[in-house]
Amino acid sequence: MARDAATTRARILEAATTEFATRGIAGARVDRIAELAGCNKALLYTYFGNKEQLFDAVFAALVRRLVTDNPIDADRVDEYAGRLVDYNAQHPEIVRLALWDRLERGGAGMRSADLLATDAAKAASIATAQSNGTISTRFAPEVAMALITVLSSMLPLLAPGTTTELRAAVTAAVERLLR
Repeated sequence: MARDAATTRARILEAATTEFATRGIAGARVDRIAELAGCNKALLYTYFGNKEQLFDAVFAALVRRLVTDNPIDADRVDEYAGRLVDYNAQHPEIVRLALWDRLERGGAGMRSADLLATDAAKAASIATAQSNGTISTRFAPEVAMALITVLSSMLPLLAPGTTTELRAAVTAAVERLLR
């Protein structure tokens, strides 16, 4: 039976997402990822290089999905932040991977070319909304975007409450900070 490389790569990424989100980069084991993916380690290395490169591939895939599923609407940043709260609640692995990246690699994944381009596009959207008067110019566009990101990803980790309650808190905070 012929193997489907795309399907195998997808299984590896899914298994690696689980492993990295649970154990971090240092604690993740390629043996476990290969076993969960139903492939051998050699195939994993062939497709992704080493464990660091696999982490980068996982992180990049999650960020692409987050951005695709949640395009920014700079005219409604409070609603955008609320959608991010909902998304992060449904996909907690992205926040976990961002934290592991920050703890174990000093945020190297956050400085990838893809993520920097995504952040620049969001900041440009906010800058446009600022020039239109929709968003306050109190903060630089990059800082405004960082506030939205931090509030929507970290408040649910740090504060008690349901997703609905935390969403309401985040949207109210973003509204007050950026309007």
